[in-house]
Amino acid sequence: MEESRKRRQTDTEGPSNEAAAASDHPKRQRLSDENGAQLEVSNHIEQEELKRGEEQLNGGEVKEANGEEHDDEREEDQQVLVRGHRHVAVRKDCPYLDTVNRQVLDFDFEKFCSISLSNLNVYACLVCGKYFQGRGLKSHAYTHSLEAGHHVFINLQTEKVYCLPDGYEINDPSLDDIRHVLNPRFMREQVAHLDQNRQWSRALDGSDYLPGMLGLNNIKETDFMNVTIQSLMRVTPLRNFFLIPENYEHCKSPLVHRFGELTRKIWHTRNFKGQVSPHEFLQAVMKASNKRFQIGVQSDPVEFMSWLLNTLHSNLKSSKKKNRSIIYDCFQGELEVVKEIPKRPGAENKENGSEENNNKAANEDVVSETSRVPFLMLGLDLPPPPLFKDAMEKNIIPQIPLFNILTKFDGKTVTEVVRPCIARMRYRVIRLPKYLILHMRRFTKNNFFMEKNPTIVNFPVKNLELKDYIPLPMPNGNEKLKSKYDLIANIVHDGKPGEGCYRVFVQRKSEEQWYEMQDLHVTETLPQIVALSEAYMQIYEQHE
Repeated sequence: MEESRKRRQTDTEGPSNEAAAASDHPKRQRLSDENGAQLEVSNHIEQEELKRGEEQLNGGEVKEANGEEHDDEREEDQQVLVRGHRHVAVRKDCPYLDTVNRQVLDFDFEKFCSISLSNLNVYACLVCGKYFQGRGLKSHAYTHSLEAGHHVFINLQTEKVYCLPDGYEINDPSLDDIRHVLNPRFMREQVAHLDQNRQWSRALDGSDYLPGMLGLNNIKETDFMNVTIQSLMRVTPLRNFFLIPENYEHCKSPLVHRFGELTRKIWHTRNFKGQVSPHEFLQAVMKASNKRFQIGVQSDPVEFMSWLLNTLHSNLKSSKKKNRSIIYDCFQGELEVVKEIPKRPGAENKENGSEENNNKAANEDVVSETSRVPFLMLGLDLPPPPLFKDAMEKNIIPQIPLFNILTKFDGKTVTEVVRPCIARMRYRVIRLPKYLILHMRRFTKNNFFMEKNPTIVNFPVKNLELKDYIPLPMPNGNEKLKSKYDLIANIVHDGKPGEGCYRVFVQRKSEEQWYEMQDLHVTETLPQIVALSEAYMQIYEQHE
């Protein structure tokens, strides 16, 4: 009975379940159709996105390979630059710009990473002023931004500013003053009117300074370099040449580019501080001179001036201009040298009985050679100081006019030399340069020690007329003889030989005011004080 009852229940329930299933079948089929359609749509969208991504990547690679520009459509607040597969956003608004601290920025030192000591791809933190390499995920700049919370960095080569760790580029005109301090720029119109500018500039600390009269930091016994640099800054054609980097962009010498950077920083009107540190230039000097001139070792400014001018010329000279450069255009003159060499040693002591025979024998025993020699500076010999003291038991400091020691180059005065051989020399100036460099040979070295000649040379500050004391050849045609000079720089040595320090007197052309400069100290002075100084090396400018 129970089995028959269960069988009847299943028979009665079966058709109803099947009917329900049959009635639900169209709904289930409709849902599955909709899901399938959605899957197809999503698959289609994914395929379209993949295709679009591949096209963008391929397009980026093709554009990068062909050197074409990327998308020209740019938004006002955000732009995207595609470099291969890397996207760099460019934003004008950055929330970290107020953290930039201009007081700690110093771009005078070498561009090396403070951690890896690498000079490749170096960035400067605009918050603390330290240098770091790279801006990738594992770079020192990226790590510094996370550890110190400093987010604004500038590339020292490209001058682009980035925000790290976000990685976008900041395009804000308020950062242009930092770019100008990093790499000062001058227009040719500014350079042409530079000597007419009498305005003072103000540094961030409130101190005032004159462009072109900035003090140079004495790193360690580098005053001989500082006075040489300050003197060369008064040579107008040389200064104007190095103020425009396009004039020497073909040159690959680091010394030339570092000297140009230093020149632009000295004459820049928007410096953050009223002084300049010539650290990069000194490093280039040490490398180019094989440590002949180096930090921490006192040297002679005359030797440094001679080496620097010749090295700059050799790096700047062009074969198209027949071995000419801005250095030779400014400083090169020409001498006629007559050299008399005895044929046999002791021929001058030969006795022939009469004075006439002695003169005849002397003329026959001498070989005379005449040559033309270019020069960049003229060395003047000082008379020896007196051996005895005066009645007051004090040393006598002799004085001598500049014209007396210039007679060495009149073509008649004989100068005896013993190296490389015994000879009698006569010098005559046959071509004067635009800028005449004179140096007084104050230091003499023997086998035991070095001596300094304290003789004071009396020289005119203005209107040094050379034709009255040196026979000069007359120019050809309608050209006028230019033999009048004005003093523009005077280097002085104070202290004992081998010790002491150097300072320089320079003239500012815009107001014809003289300044005394010793490293960071710059003070006004009078031309009468300049004329009383113990001159060691001078630069004169020729009248036009």
